Amino acid sequence: MTISTKELQDNWASIRSILTIRNEREYDQAVKRLNGLLDEIGTDERHPLYGLLDALGTLIHAYEQEHFKEPAPSGTEMLRYFMEEHGLRQSDLPEVGSKRAVSEDLRGKRELTANRFARLRIDSTSRRWCSFSFTCKARGSVRCL
Repeated sequence: MTISTKELQDNWASIRSILTIRNEREYDQAVKRLNGLLDEIGTDERHPLYGLLDALGTLIHAYEQEHFKEPAPSGTEMLRYFMEEHGLRQSDLPEVGSKRAVSEDLRGKRELTANRFARLRIDSTSRRWCSFSFTCKARGSVRCL
């Protein structure tokens, strides 16, 4: 089955508003539409409108990536989040530094360096884990895996 450009053009006119996000008003409408589709379809990949749900989700994600950029967190914010997420205390992080050094990092009295932060690795026995990246002024981007 081949579709001519004329047929595509005729059909596009009827669905253009569903698959176009150029501003915040259209974004809000698309999110409402996606939520409605999710309520009806859920994760049923065999539903006739699942392709529309998937396409709309992709368009919304692309719009968010372009228009709602979040600032990169500081090393201190990353360390605080890491500790809260895993229920860790300052003394649980000897790889980062002494208890006093970690305390100074958390209070912002000294900058958490990329080298010290990158020492955190997966350790199943101590629950230490890191899977995010941050940017350090001196060393650039660092990714802990």
